Amino acid sequence: MSSHVLVVDDEQSLAKVVRSYLERDGHDVECVFDGPAAVSAARKQPPDVVVLDLGLPGLDGIEVCRQLRTFTDCYVIMLTARTEEVDKLVGLGVGADDYLTKPFSPRELVARVRAMLRRPRTPSGAGTAAQEEPPRVFGPLSIDVAAREVILDGELVPLTRTEFDVLAALSGRPRMAFSRRQLIDAVWGQDWVGDEHLVDVHVGHLRRKLGDDAAAPRYVRTVRGIGYRMGEG
Repeated sequence: MSSHVLVVDDEQSLAKVVRSYLERDGHDVECVFDGPAAVSAARKQPPDVVVLDLGLPGLDGIEVCRQLRTFTDCYVIMLTARTEEVDKLVGLGVGADDYLTKPFSPRELVARVRAMLRRPRTPSGAGTAAQEEPPRVFGPLSIDVAAREVILDGELVPLTRTEFDVLAALSGRPRMAFSRRQLIDAVWGQDWVGDEHLVDVHVGHLRRKLGDDAAAPRYVRTVRGIGYRMGEG
């Protein structure tokens, strides 16, 4: 069964080029050209991936992504014509999984979509074993990999797919120090190519949702010169 990709960009010529490349790769593609149409289209036919431009009429990409996250956990790739890091961070902060800066190669975008759709839903030791695994407990934090649920102090923590996958990878080997590349291999896949600091952005948002202080974290710890590891206390 082909995946459904929603392309949202007010540059209609670019959207049609992207559509052509994605369709040649075997995806079912729908194009819309403004923010409200994007939200409406996603409600009518839930997408597997949304390719979302940051600068849109009606609602900008940030608000579209925020609204999408209220009813879908589809993958979101944010497109931006601005190179300021703040745009990328804000976009990822509302639940985008990846970003590309314009101008970009349509082939690279297709590769990113393909890599996302190949991602296992339970990284780092998944499969049948994950379905039988009891929740991973770190003090008041409980991670149920099979149910893809995180409970902290008795409350459900709303994580995006990518945030959960990062946490699942770290908690699967709680004393191991993961480099950024190792986390990318576990979550995004070994063929993913891009800015490895994407990991830092997702870890930052994950810490915020877990109430973690980066200076004195309880759960996701920085290992200086290497990357991150999981561990309470």
